Amino acid sequence: MIDSAMVLNKGASSSDHGLDLNSPGEAPLLPKHKPLSSQPKTFANVFIAVVGAGVLGLPYSFKRTGWVVSLLMLFSVAGLTHYCMMLLVRTRRRLESDMGFSNIASFGDLGFTVCGSVGRFAVDLMLLLSQAGFCVGYLIFIANTLSHLFNSATSTDLHPKILGLMPKTVYIWGCFPFQLGLNSISTLTHLAPLSIFADIVDIAAIGVVMIEDVFIFFKNRPSVEAFGSLSMFFYGLGVAVYAFEGIGMVLPIESEAQEREKFGKTLAMAMAFISVMYGGFGALGYFAFGEDTKDIITANLGTGLVSFLVQLGLCVNLFFTFPLMMNPVYEVVERRLYNGRYCIWLRWLLVLGVSLVALLVPNFTDFLSLVGSSVCCGLGFVLPALFHLLVFKEEMGWCGVCLDGGIVVVGVVLGVSGTWSSLVEIFSVKG
Repeated sequence: MIDSAMVLNKGASSSDHGLDLNSPGEAPLLPKHKPLSSQPKTFANVFIAVVGAGVLGLPYSFKRTGWVVSLLMLFSVAGLTHYCMMLLVRTRRRLESDMGFSNIASFGDLGFTVCGSVGRFAVDLMLLLSQAGFCVGYLIFIANTLSHLFNSATSTDLHPKILGLMPKTVYIWGCFPFQLGLNSISTLTHLAPLSIFADIVDIAAIGVVMIEDVFIFFKNRPSVEAFGSLSMFFYGLGVAVYAFEGIGMVLPIESEAQEREKFGKTLAMAMAFISVMYGGFGALGYFAFGEDTKDIITANLGTGLVSFLVQLGLCVNLFFTFPLMMNPVYEVVERRLYNGRYCIWLRWLLVLGVSLVALLVPNFTDFLSLVGSSVCCGLGFVLPALFHLLVFKEEMGWCGVCLDGGIVVVGVVLGVSGTWSSLVEIFSVKG
């Protein structure tokens, strides 16, 4: 996910860089005075770019699909995501070394180089939808968590309300004016420290939740299912794809690597570490609460001070991460509709649209699955394989062509099937 990594590499995740087809020099994201990243820093950058709030929905996904199936899906998606990330890296290296292109700084630049305006539009559209989708998920998380903390149902009041309105509605509209102010800031420089805070809170929350899960598991030992219903397969897959979404940052991170020839190994180690962490977090959460596992795992925690602070900290974290995640959306929309100029009313309109969508979706993990299936499959699997196929098709054997083509087909099938499954879940909950 493009949050603090995006701030530290301003513009890296957007696709509005012009291309210099023949000019020599370094990538524009690398100022001459800025040192390149060591392998440990590159590892950390990958971790920051990938790990986000989506991890909090994994235990619920384990409940719906079964823990064995969920683990297999997580590790499979991690492997495929790593492979597709490296397809982007190899494609850019080929274009820059053998075909005279330079300054391919972002995913959108690569799309423009390979497919022209259509390629850039495809990346722009999916980037816009994925980033806006992340922000919808943030608002759902904030509203549901605050409702759980301050307006939980009791034996005397099964449906608590605030001024006659559902608590979720009040909290989303309560965030709205403050988000208008934060999203009116034209530069992200002043928000960078908040991004670092967000990552620290994320990691701390994951650690606290996993520790509590262990104690609760040994105390309760609820029954768990290794295999869920087949109908939930695509639902769980969408959540897994969402959790590993970070492909928009792979090219900028690779550009900053000190030893670019070792980037693939570093990326593989980072993805392996993240997948093990995700697997442990999802499994422990499900093992601790069984069928009582909620769509946001923190809602299962007790009422103690530590639990309260973790949940409140995550809400503050996502509240301030919201404008960071929306920045690529503003870059794309303002470039296409306002000649790249800052437009406050356009930003406010987008914040309003995201807030309205958040009001309509009741379940956090259901929405993660929808975004992961409908957008992230295309962004993470289909486009990298397609761009690689178009650039290397003259020299690839049938095996390579079939592999790239197979990834494209699988990505489309998983995207369509997962989107349908997620929509069924969302509307079944509402009904």
